[in-house]
Amino acid sequence: MSGPVLLVIAKEPVPGRVKTRLTPPFSPLQAARLAEAALADTLHTLLNVPAARRVLVLAGRPGPWLPEGWEVVPQSGGGLDERLAAAFAGAGGPALLVGMDTPQLTPALLAPATAPGAWPPGRAWFGPAADGGFWALGLAEPRPGLLRGVPMSTPRTGAAQLRRLRAAGLNVRRLPVLRDVDTAADAAAVARAAPGGRFAAALAGLSPAARA
Repeated sequence: MSGPVLLVIAKEPVPGRVKTRLTPPFSPLQAARLAEAALADTLHTLLNVPAARRVLVLAGRPGPWLPEGWEVVPQSGGGLDERLAAAFAGAGGPALLVGMDTPQLTPALLAPATAPGAWPPGRAWFGPAADGGFWALGLAEPRPGLLRGVPMSTPRTGAAQLRRLRAAGLNVRRLPVLRDVDTAADAAAVARAAPGGRFAAALAGLSPAARA
């Protein structure tokens, strides 16, 4: 096996629809530019990660930020838990979901989950986020029911999802904790962690007042 199916679930970076917690201090247009840069960083990074397929599960339309090497499928309806579940159901085998809110991601951070032998039956991978959510979730077998009903976008989301995995008897391996880009403080911290990326460049291009 060349690696798991890599899944990224994202919204088209349209002003007013993405990164709304960044406004203020950023304008909706600035927030959308940061979202686009974060998404582009993530997609380009994952081109350097072993994968059976790379699938962007997108709400909206692709843009120039989309590199070659990605399949694009539309998101399903329902809440985020239902959309995540549908993405795993469509993978058809071992799948690793990676969020678009961690542009500091590197192939090395995912190396444990993409190494040979990383996906025996019953294996799960879990990457916690500093805000209480998760930035990565991997399942060796498609089990969408493990995501349905998990409360999303709360400080308890990660703990609830982890309990689901363990209660199902899965062998859960952990990935490092990463910080999501939700607030202006998050954006500054992530840019410092990955100063050579598109996200850091986009943030540096904004006005000093907006970056304060």
